[in-house]
Amino acid sequence: MTTTTEAPQVVPGSTAHSDGAGAFVPVQTRSERPHSFDPADFATPTGREVNFRYTPVARLSALFEDVAGDPDAVAVTVTGAPETGLLAVGDAPRGEVFTPEDLSAAIAWSREQEAHLVRVPADAELAEPIVVDVHGNGGRAHAHVVVEALPNSRATIVIRHSGTAQLAQNVEIIVRDGAHLEVVTVQNWQDDAVHAASHQARVDKDAYLRHIVVSFGGGVVRVNPSVELAGTGSEAELYGLSYSDAGQHLESQVYLHHKGAQTKGDVLYKGALQGVGARSVWIGDVLIGPDAVGTDSYEANRNLVLTDGARADSVPNLEIETGDIQGAGHASATGRFDDEQLFYLQARGIPEEEARRLVVIGFLAEIIQKIGVPSLEEELSAAVEAELAAGAQG
Repeated sequence: MTTTTEAPQVVPGSTAHSDGAGAFVPVQTRSERPHSFDPADFATPTGREVNFRYTPVARLSALFEDVAGDPDAVAVTVTGAPETGLLAVGDAPRGEVFTPEDLSAAIAWSREQEAHLVRVPADAELAEPIVVDVHGNGGRAHAHVVVEALPNSRATIVIRHSGTAQLAQNVEIIVRDGAHLEVVTVQNWQDDAVHAASHQARVDKDAYLRHIVVSFGGGVVRVNPSVELAGTGSEAELYGLSYSDAGQHLESQVYLHHKGAQTKGDVLYKGALQGVGARSVWIGDVLIGPDAVGTDSYEANRNLVLTDGARADSVPNLEIETGDIQGAGHASATGRFDDEQLFYLQARGIPEEEARRLVVIGFLAEIIQKIGVPSLEEELSAAVEAELAAGAQG
């Protein structure tokens, strides 16, 4: 008698459990997630997937439907750019870096027929920021923006979101050799807006990227940056600031892939939460690849919970595939006010309410001060003050 034994089925990118019996480990790490331009290759999220386990998928359901958007739902205006254009699917450099890794990103890729290109010429040094204004007029929309900094250029790009929409958005960032680029994305939507954005960037040899996510407004805002340090000596600083109030869900899943040698990365996201149902989610994944010798990398997330009924989820992850590194680490902390700080301020005659205001402003100012655009820094500081005032009145 011949007996045939079939091997247990294993999902690609997973490892079978030691107990066998056909069990498998689902995809866990960011690097193992599927990538495809075809929406049909992605199942509709249920909330059980590792990349949607903290996300209110029901509130994002409109972005998982592969249907055409309303052409008037979102207006995009670019100012201050030396070179702009529109890119159809297949027009370079669209798709050079970006490959969707979830359903809404794949739908946005295929449904957005004309991606906006913002290009910084080689060796150019722009004194004023380029502004990409995305204003929602209501309805469902898809968007794709390509930002390309050519060799040895220097520029700052601010992507501003306002109004209301149900927006699935892709942002593709290419930082060529020796370029120095800062990208700031500001989500200041109305309360009913829903926004899922996938940012993917590649940083080439001796180039630098500072990427900052600022989320205040919107009902559900999910901005996920992914940065590949591809070239030798490349560097990235990824910062984030969020202020979630009652009923808001603000989320960022950050992926930093050290691929080239002698690369350096720093990740710091900070969030404040107040009000019943206020929610923030931060997931930070760092992968140091086998060829990323001499890497120096650190990621951290800090959250300040101001009231009962608010919740912050924070999940740092670190994968290291080479032992020849300078250093790598990660940290996460979520808590309420520091009683010692409050005592120190009150002991010097500062009333409790003012002391609490100063603690929050000081906590968030570290990120605001990294933006480097004075007018925007002032605007965001005022927005923090407004949030605090609204919380005190509530």
